[in-house]
Amino acid sequence: MKPLLALLIALLSSATAQAQPVLQTDLPLKYQVQTSAEPAHQPLVIFLHGYGSNEEDLFTLRQGLPADYTYLSARAPLEMSDGGYKWFTSVQGAPEYDAAPEELASSEKRLVAFIGQAQRKYGADAAHTYLVGFSQGAIISYQVLLKDPSLAAGFAALSGKVLPALRDGLPSAAGQKDLKVFIGHGTADSVLPYASAPQAQALLKGLGIEAQFHAYPGMDHTVSERELNDLSNWLKASLQR
Repeated sequence: MKPLLALLIALLSSATAQAQPVLQTDLPLKYQVQTSAEPAHQPLVIFLHGYGSNEEDLFTLRQGLPADYTYLSARAPLEMSDGGYKWFTSVQGAPEYDAAPEELASSEKRLVAFIGQAQRKYGADAAHTYLVGFSQGAIISYQVLLKDPSLAAGFAALSGKVLPALRDGLPSAAGQKDLKVFIGHGTADSVLPYASAPQAQALLKGLGIEAQFHAYPGMDHTVSERELNDLSNWLKASLQR
């Protein structure tokens, strides 16, 4: 599920003129960070990449988002043979895309610990913390925040889905209805079909969550410039409430 982010060519050209971020290793997940000298009370945005990618992938998206936030881009904990990383292995032969339960549970635990420790280190509270996940990163965002909505104010699910076990067995949790959610998905997604997005939207509505939903006609499994603009506007509007 590694995205083909064509729009990042221009962003990468800009980013290469800046110092290369250093990989941080002091939290439960390795990560890159962009913040100010005094990050306390800044909004905290945590990027979660997709299958086969790494922390550098979505981190470049920060170039198109508000400059005065703290941005962390986490590396998934499971290394692959080609040097990429993943949050879990997909279950072969399953009726629909699903995750190996043990790996998913382990990654969820690591991510929850990462969020809490990152908030403490960078002086952010849950009310000003947002996850931005692509593909597997979107999937694990659904997993952790629908189970424990106290961890963050909301999340953006880009080209993701809700896994069957979560969809079929999610207990009601106090505070879910207060989560702010952005769903973005291309109608031509060849990895996680577009139908995953309205299914997730319907699940959230049943929990009292009115997600901001964006369909991108003709877009495959990627992030477009239009989606990045929509995401930026959503983040700014969410933090003003």
